Amino acid sequence: MPFVPGVILLVLFLAVLVNGISIVPQAQALIIERLGRYHSTWDAGVHLKIPFVDRIAKRVNLKEQVADFPPQPVITKDNVTMRIDSVVFFVITEPKLYAYGVENPISAIENLTATTLRNIIGSMDLDTTLTSRETINTEMRSQLDVATDPWGIKVNRVELKNILPPDAIREAMEKQMKAEREKRELITLAQGKKESAVLNAQGNKEAAILNAEAEKQTAILRAEAEKERKIQEAEGQAKAIRAVKEAEAEGIRLIREAGADEAVLKLRSLDALTRVADGRATKIVIPSDIQNMAGLVTALKETASVATPGDGSEKKA
Repeated sequence: MPFVPGVILLVLFLAVLVNGISIVPQAQALIIERLGRYHSTWDAGVHLKIPFVDRIAKRVNLKEQVADFPPQPVITKDNVTMRIDSVVFFVITEPKLYAYGVENPISAIENLTATTLRNIIGSMDLDTTLTSRETINTEMRSQLDVATDPWGIKVNRVELKNILPPDAIREAMEKQMKAEREKRELITLAQGKKESAVLNAQGNKEAAILNAEAEKQTAILRAEAEKERKIQEAEGQAKAIRAVKEAEAEGIRLIREAGADEAVLKLRSLDALTRVADGRATKIVIPSDIQNMAGLVTALKETASVATPGDGSEKKA
């Protein structure tokens, strides 16, 4: 059958063609070698390679990768041995350098991380190491990023997961922390008692001041009330005296206007006679002219001067 070789050739051609077509996924790169030498780097997409000439040397992951390294023993400046494990976040920026720069990039990063960590921790004492985690992370990222540039790797972040000091030191630290907590508790209690005493003293002081102010105001108001009362009494007495005097003056004025001065004198004289007559051994002489008040007064004086004890009363018409 003459067409069989043609079919075979067609199948072989299609097989070679299919084998020569390569599809690169997103976030990946292919390192292509031609006849054993680096030829090109394929990015995401469809690519065609020459069969038996080109080959895929390495597939490179362009995503950010995480390398979690086991704890590494390190010695601090004050000769304390501790174990520290770290995590490195990195991304491949140059697939060609990553493929041909170092044999095992992850192992190289692990060893480089261990040596860098020992150098940094060796310049710090224990207390500084325990309190400078962020500083250590920043310094390690900077040094690792520079060291991995020839390998086409960029270190984005380095984190220290755990810092594990020896058991004896950890127990001593726990005791120290407990003592510090108890000390802070005592200080807090003492401070609270002090503030409470100060507040109580201030409250008592303010209460005493308020009481003194209240007593002062009470005394002032009492004195003002007493003063006002006396003023009112004095004004009332003055008004009463003024009213009496005004009434007397008004009465005298009215008597004078009525022409009753002489009659008033006579009534006053008769009233005086009545009081004299009530006395003992009194001799009363009534003048013939009763209207002559001056004579009546003179007679009364004479009667009072010539009266003797034991004499009876005598009247003359």
